[in-house]
Amino acid sequence: MWNDFKEFLKRGNVIDLAIAVVIGAAFGKVITSLVEGVIMPPIGFLTGGIDFKAMFYDVSGKYNGVTDPAMIDEAIKGGAPLIMYGQLITDIIQFLIVAFVIFIIARYTVRYFKFLEAEKGTPPEVELLTEIRDLLKAKS
Repeated sequence: MWNDFKEFLKRGNVIDLAIAVVIGAAFGKVITSLVEGVIMPPIGFLTGGIDFKAMFYDVSGKYNGVTDPAMIDEAIKGGAPLIMYGQLITDIIQFLIVAFVIFIIARYTVRYFKFLEAEKGTPPEVELLTEIRDLLKAKS
């Protein structure tokens, strides 16, 4: 079992995956900062300053109509049965924005790598193999 585990680690996929997770977590923080600090304020301005986080429904009826964030936090800490649908709306909006930003970054990154590959040209080995293939086709 120990040898199988060592072979698993030696494959390299585990290291690649670990690096991807760490970079993804760091990149996630950058994207979250971009969304919360740059993109969401204009959206808040366009929606008239609506704070979706303050939208909820209190099943017990005690806190319905409360808009003070401190009282909402107090209700949450006190274990009030709140259905926080506004938080869900906020999270969905943020998810869509994050997904769109990542899509744009990925799209232009792929284009950039294709550009670099095209700029590099065909490697001499590939050209030689192509010539050999073409000569073999011509003989048959």
